[in-house]
Amino acid sequence: MKGRHERAKKGWTGVAGGGGLLPLFVLIVLKTDFLPQVARLGDTGFTKVADEMVMKVSSFDSVVGAPVPLTSSSDEMRDHVDASKDSNQPSQFLAMNGSKDSRLINSDVAAPRSNLTCNFSSGTMDTCTMEGDIRIHGRTAMVYVVASSDYRAENATTVIRPYPRKWEQATMERVRKITIRSTAPGATDIIPLRCTVTRDMPAVVFSTGGYSVNFFHTMNDIIIPLYIMAREFGGHVQLLAANYDHKWTAKYQSMLAVLSMYPVVDLDTDAAVRCFPVALVGVQSHKVLGINPALTRNGYTMPGFLDFLRSAYSLQRHEVTPVSRSTGQRPRLVLVLRRKSRALTNEAEVVAAVTELGFEVVVAGPEDVSDVGRFAAVVNSCDVMVGVHGAGLTNMVFLPHNGTVVQIIPWGGMKWPCWYDYGEPVPAMGLRYVEYEVTANETTLKDRYPRDHPVFTDPISIHRQGFNHLWSTFLNGQNVTLDIHRFKGVMQQVYLSVTAA
Repeated sequence: MKGRHERAKKGWTGVAGGGGLLPLFVLIVLKTDFLPQVARLGDTGFTKVADEMVMKVSSFDSVVGAPVPLTSSSDEMRDHVDASKDSNQPSQFLAMNGSKDSRLINSDVAAPRSNLTCNFSSGTMDTCTMEGDIRIHGRTAMVYVVASSDYRAENATTVIRPYPRKWEQATMERVRKITIRSTAPGATDIIPLRCTVTRDMPAVVFSTGGYSVNFFHTMNDIIIPLYIMAREFGGHVQLLAANYDHKWTAKYQSMLAVLSMYPVVDLDTDAAVRCFPVALVGVQSHKVLGINPALTRNGYTMPGFLDFLRSAYSLQRHEVTPVSRSTGQRPRLVLVLRRKSRALTNEAEVVAAVTELGFEVVVAGPEDVSDVGRFAAVVNSCDVMVGVHGAGLTNMVFLPHNGTVVQIIPWGGMKWPCWYDYGEPVPAMGLRYVEYEVTANETTLKDRYPRDHPVFTDPISIHRQGFNHLWSTFLNGQNVTLDIHRFKGVMQQVYLSVTAA
């Protein structure tokens, strides 16, 4: 490459007074779009500008013929050539697939040194932060940290699955691996792909794999972690999604659009080489439906996250104020229903009972909660949410401050697991928590097992057999028939707490 540059320079300077100079000069301008350099001809030495342009033309030529990393697979070599081309594929809805920035195509990030810091100590997630000359090639899931100032050969390659359920091996195997490869300053054995799209913003690489079809996991494993990682950039950040799911991205676009003003990049099919000054690979997750402010760079809190959600969905109601009983006004209650398991078999009686207590009841089945924006507005208009343990209760994030969550805990020694998911997070959200624990007389398991079966005499022994047994027996295996008199007593106290004389 050095020899080619030297020969090119000699060619230019050797014809400085010849008549063939102008056509060649025009050809270079047209091929490389370096019009700003033309404007400088009047105030700089012609030879200096010509030298700069020859160097850039040589770089342009080297894109197609640039060396591939010595360890590249055949797929990586193929994608190297694809990425070298001016990628101009049609974009999928909400995805940037090889998007083109004509001002920046075929340029490189001008960072003399880069650095990389990774954290593998958490039992929940792995994360890496890098800055300098960072190049991301989505289709091969490669991230290059070019000219790393802390390069060490033994740690030159790192693999991360950017999803925060590290302890669940089966889940993590469904999440695409991202390989981070560092190069030493001046290294020639591994030459990264040339940038085809260069941005002046940070990048955050995450995954929509795992359990993203479930609203609890969407909030807990993706949206809250993305808020922790990306919110500080005020929208000037590029999100890149592995295991890209078009339906998921469309469904949660309102939240994603507040985090980033740019379309999410489909990392799996992206042929572009995207270059950034900063990149964060992997996301932080602190606790179930929660944030530890001390672990965030800006002291983020769950009330702040809830304000973010209200902004994303234009929710107008910020706080619950007690309804005066003397005026005949009714506090609103949303009853979140399940259909396939943990369903209320006496749903009509439950609705009648809480209506009789003085609530205005809104009934919401799975078909109602699927439209996130519309259901967020419904929940935000309510004072109380009631439901059997399940993902639907995650919609409590849309309740106004001081709202009340009533969790119906199914039979089977489930009090602690249910509290852990939906009881423990509530205070940090500025909400109130009430639970109703189902008795052996209120579960349909009594129709399947005798009363002397361990399901009733020793439920924890079922837990000890493993999560699959617990799930199939107590979560997927039962419905609930509430004792209306008993349930009404609990809801009477809730009614008094959200009303005033």
